[in-house]
Amino acid sequence: MAEEKFQNFLTEIVDADLAEGKVDHVHTRFPPEPNGYLHIGSAKAIYINYMMAKTYGGQFNLRYDDTNPAREDDEYVQSILRDLRWLGAEPNGGIFYGSDYFEQCYQLAEKLILDGKAYVDDLTREEMQEYRGSDAGKPSRPSPYRDRTPEENLDLFRRMRAGEFADGEKTLRAKIDLASPNMNLRDPAIYRIKHVSHHRQGDKWCIYPLYDYAHPIQDAIEGITHSMCSLEFENHRPLYDWVVSNLFGGEFPKQREFARLNVTNTVMSKRYLRELVEKHIVDGWDDPRMPTLCGLRRRGYTPSSIFKFVQGVGISKADSLVDVRQLEAVLRAELELDAPRRVAVLDPVKLIIDNYPADREETFDLPNNPNRDANDDSTRPVVFTREVYIERSDFFEVPPPKFKRLTPGSEVRLMGAYLVRCTGADKDADGQITAIHAEADLVTGNGNPADGRKVRGTIHWVSCAHCVEKEVRLYGNLFTEANMNAIPDDADFKDYLDPDSVQVLPAAKLEASLAGARPGERFQFVRSGYFTPDEHDPHVYNRIVTLKDSFKL
Repeated sequence: MAEEKFQNFLTEIVDADLAEGKVDHVHTRFPPEPNGYLHIGSAKAIYINYMMAKTYGGQFNLRYDDTNPAREDDEYVQSILRDLRWLGAEPNGGIFYGSDYFEQCYQLAEKLILDGKAYVDDLTREEMQEYRGSDAGKPSRPSPYRDRTPEENLDLFRRMRAGEFADGEKTLRAKIDLASPNMNLRDPAIYRIKHVSHHRQGDKWCIYPLYDYAHPIQDAIEGITHSMCSLEFENHRPLYDWVVSNLFGGEFPKQREFARLNVTNTVMSKRYLRELVEKHIVDGWDDPRMPTLCGLRRRGYTPSSIFKFVQGVGISKADSLVDVRQLEAVLRAELELDAPRRVAVLDPVKLIIDNYPADREETFDLPNNPNRDANDDSTRPVVFTREVYIERSDFFEVPPPKFKRLTPGSEVRLMGAYLVRCTGADKDADGQITAIHAEADLVTGNGNPADGRKVRGTIHWVSCAHCVEKEVRLYGNLFTEANMNAIPDDADFKDYLDPDSVQVLPAAKLEASLAGARPGERFQFVRSGYFTPDEHDPHVYNRIVTLKDSFKL
C-alpha cells in the first residue's frame, strides 16, 4: 500500500472542518451496493475513504447499500469484503448493512409525513416524470395528491408497508421545491413498493427506501463525518443536506465529491460486466481480462500496485480517462524488483546437441533477480542435458533482417550455459520443424559470460528431462476501443470486444523449480513477461504484464 502523504482537495476540506472545530474526529465509509463485484473504479473510492480515516487516525466503515433487493445477493456481499481485505483496507469502524436501518428509515419517513414534508403519491412513474418537468426549462406541476393531509398520508404509508398495494401503485415523495432548477429537489421519491424478497430481511418488507433518502440517514446514524462519493452525486448533494437538516439538524455528515476513475479499453458499468458474465463471454467475474478486483487478483496484480496506481492518477473533480498502461507500468516497476526470474519456453521446439553425451547432466547457476539488490547475487541450479527446449521463434532457416538468434550455421549462447552452432533441422511431412540440431563448444564456450566469446545473441532454454508442462495464457485488453464511454448511443458495447484478448499456449515448458509454485506467487519469465499460477487451475499460468512498454510513469 502506498505510504506517501495523503493530501488533496478533500483533505483541505477536512483540515478546515477540524481547524474550525466543526468536528473533532474523522469517520468515513465505503458504501458498495452488493449487486456485483468491485472493480478498479471502486478501488479509488476505497482508497480515498480508507486513507482519509487512516491519515487522521479516524474510523472507516464498510456499509453494504442493500436497499434495492432485486439484484442483491450474499455472493456479492462476501466478494466485497474479500476484496476490501485483500487491498488491506480493513474497516476498523465496523461492518454494517443499510437494511439494518430499515425500521429507522421508516420511522423517520413517518416523521417527515407528520411534519408535512412528505406525501403519498398515486402517479405512475411516467406521470411523475411528466409532472416534474425537466432541467431544460420545462416547469413542474404539483401532483394532484400533493396536498393530502398528514393523517391521510400516514394511513396510506402504513398500508403501503402492510402490503395492500401493488408495485408502483403508490410512492412516498419528499415535499421540497417544485420550482427548483435542481431536479433532485422537485419532490423526489423516497420510498417505493417492491414485493421482492430481501437477501437478509426476507419478506419482512415490501417497501424500500431509495438511496438518496436512506444514505444520509445511514451516515448520520453511524456518525460519519465526511461522506465522500463520486462526482455523479454532486447534484444530489442538496437532497442529502435536506435529509440531514430536516431529520438530524446541523451540517454533518457532510457530502463531498471526486471524479470517478475511468480506464482505457474496458467498461466499468456493472450492467455491462454482468452481461459479460451471464452470457459467458468471459470466464466469470474474476476473468483476468475483467476490470474487477478479483479479476486483477487472479491475473496477478498486487494490492500495493492498485493503490499506488490510484494515488498516481490523483484525486480531483476533473473527469479524465487514464491509460491502462499506467496501471501496468506501476505493477511492472514493482515486479521488476520483487519477482524472481525463472525460465519458461512458451512455444517449444526441441534442440538436440548432438555432440553432448546422452547420459550426461550438469547444472548451471542462474541468477534469481539481479534487479532486486545490487548486493543480491543469489542463484539457483538449473539442469542441462543433451536435449533442451527453445522458443520456436528463436530459430529461422531463412532469418529476417537483423535476426540475432539461431539460424543454420550461426552460433548463439544458451543462457548461462554453452555456445552452440546450428547444424540443421528435422521436419515432418508438412514441412513443420520438429527438432533443431546443434553442436556445443564444449571447450571454451562453457557458460561463462566472461569467456571472451562474442556471438550473435543469447536464447533461453529448459532441459527436456527436467521441466514441467503448463498451459500459459497471454492476456490483452478486453476491448479494442480506448474510450468505451464515447461509443455511439445506439452501438452494442459487445461489438468492441477484442477477439484476440487471450492467447492460449497449451504446452509451455517451464523449469523444474516452478513445479510447486502456488497462486499468488509471481515470477519473471525471461524475455516473456511476469506470470502467476491461476487461482482455479494450478496447471495454468497467467501472464500478468509484459516485460516492457513504451508508457513512462
